[in-house]
Amino acid sequence: MINDLPLDNHPSTPLAERLRPRTLAEVIGQTHLLAPGKPLATAFQSGQLHSMILWGPPGVGKTTLARLMADAFDADFMALSAVFSGVKDIRAAVARAETTRALSGRRTILFVDEVHRFNKAQQDAFLPYVEGGLLTFVGATTENPSFEVNSALLSRASVYVLHPLSATELGQLFERACRLALPGLGFDADARARLIGQADGDARRLLNLVEQVGTAAATERVTSVDGAFVDQTLAQSLRRFDKGGDAFYDQISALHKSVRGSSPDAALYWFCRMLDGGADPRYLARRLIRMAWEDIGLADPRAARIALDAAETFERLGSPEGELALAEAVLYLAMAAKSNAAYLAYNAARAFVSSDGSRPVPVRLRNAPTRLMKDLDYGRNYRYAHDEAGAYAAGESYFPEGMPVVDWYRPVERGLEIRIGEKLAQLRELDRRAREKKS
Repeated sequence: MINDLPLDNHPSTPLAERLRPRTLAEVIGQTHLLAPGKPLATAFQSGQLHSMILWGPPGVGKTTLARLMADAFDADFMALSAVFSGVKDIRAAVARAETTRALSGRRTILFVDEVHRFNKAQQDAFLPYVEGGLLTFVGATTENPSFEVNSALLSRASVYVLHPLSATELGQLFERACRLALPGLGFDADARARLIGQADGDARRLLNLVEQVGTAAATERVTSVDGAFVDQTLAQSLRRFDKGGDAFYDQISALHKSVRGSSPDAALYWFCRMLDGGADPRYLARRLIRMAWEDIGLADPRAARIALDAAETFERLGSPEGELALAEAVLYLAMAAKSNAAYLAYNAARAFVSSDGSRPVPVRLRNAPTRLMKDLDYGRNYRYAHDEAGAYAAGESYFPEGMPVVDWYRPVERGLEIRIGEKLAQLRELDRRAREKKS
């Protein structure tokens, strides 16, 4: 569905829409992007329009900035909601952009709200027109674009991170709202602080709360609002996280860190907070499995199995019964011995391989299933470990020739990795003795 998002000053229009900034100077917050000399300020001043992705939580100005760009660059503005739009709508937008350029020579800004909701085919549909310059793409997302946006599109757009508004910035917005929309209604310091705290960095939420309180005050003929009136008015306003916003990821981060920090009660608290906020238990189950491998690893291999069993139990029982299995997994993971040794070793090996050349496999380690390979000495001088003392070929190297000495896996002195570390130390001592004999 293509939408020009016209501005509406009618009294019935929500306060957040009526107070939407009409100029860049009216924007509150995002000074790291909009202050003089900062990236978006420079783009506005230079007139150099470019494709971009605006990433940030709800209510921080993503849509507002997109609208202001259309005015600043004298461009035709089209908006698509990825929730309601499909490839047909993208094609309609392209056709309109082609007509606009043919008739007036004006550029077209295609604003895609919640672009992370578009699948790969939908993103690919407008990629050629972004590459060809017909469309300047401006995407808004509350989710990490590196996970949700195609790499081809991501490489052609600058990513700008928008931050939640600070208490000071929300205070500026609060004063503007009171001055322009609620003249004659007073707020004491406690009421002001409560509203700003409830907004939690979200400008749109603050304006909605202010409007809600203002309506209640008018109904009850109240001219001065205190903290108690705010609490009474907003009693049914639950603080739920936005499943696609920063609060969601902040809470999963808190859960992960509580498990990593061996705090079972805190881990259970964040787990229940997320369930209460509407998080998909299957998502939480996947994250628990990740925690088991990343933060517990070989210190307690049972943790991964317990996390997997809990996920399977939830699939069998569903909600709410299956959530108990996930809660028990949370507690077990929190109390399990911790080790990220395998995780660090894996990352170190990946980093080395990605920056290193393609070292050939030593001839003695190659299989020789054909006569030609045998004639080329494939597998010759290979030491079969099971024929060696202790089933270990002491002193043997399984790395490519010339490979630098590496020490990626370093077991920690916790859980099962205590035994693994002892075994590794023993094997390295055997290697050392074997090398001394050769020399």
